[in-house]
Amino acid sequence: MEETAKLLQPVIHSLHVDRALAERAVRLALPLLSEAMQHPEYGDSGFLHIVVLDPAVTPLDGPFECAVLYQHSIGDPAHWDADYAAFALAKAELSWRHGLDSHAIQTLTPHVVRRRDTTVWGSAVVDGIVVGVSGAFPCFDEMYAGVVAMCVRGLAKHKAQRQVV
Repeated sequence: MEETAKLLQPVIHSLHVDRALAERAVRLALPLLSEAMQHPEYGDSGFLHIVVLDPAVTPLDGPFECAVLYQHSIGDPAHWDADYAAFALAKAELSWRHGLDSHAIQTLTPHVVRRRDTTVWGSAVVDGIVVGVSGAFPCFDEMYAGVVAMCVRGLAKHKAQRQVV
């Protein structure tokens, strides 16, 4: 078991983006996301799942699971009407492999989509920061993913500036 865990550890990790920073970024975005989940026009499930990836881990570094830094759910997963975590992970994986928002992949480069890939969209890539979201309508999943990615980027820049000084 321990050997398997070691095999899943990538060689390279981000200097400034770790699990704690990803969690903080999601917490910063939560007021917006939680408020939006109260309005069915943004997504009628009332649930949301967020996946944040390590921006330094690429497909060359190991399996996708090595890139997953943090996951967070809004609403009790026991009451989900769909597997929002699986959808968010699938969107994030597609974006991770191609470096593009899942909507761009689905609409501009559908020829790269594999048979096992998701055909739904709702992930964002901001300067290499990949976030997948599921539970709302795709355009809002993408928007929420972008908000979280921007929070990750801002926190990482702040952390880097503090370490330089």
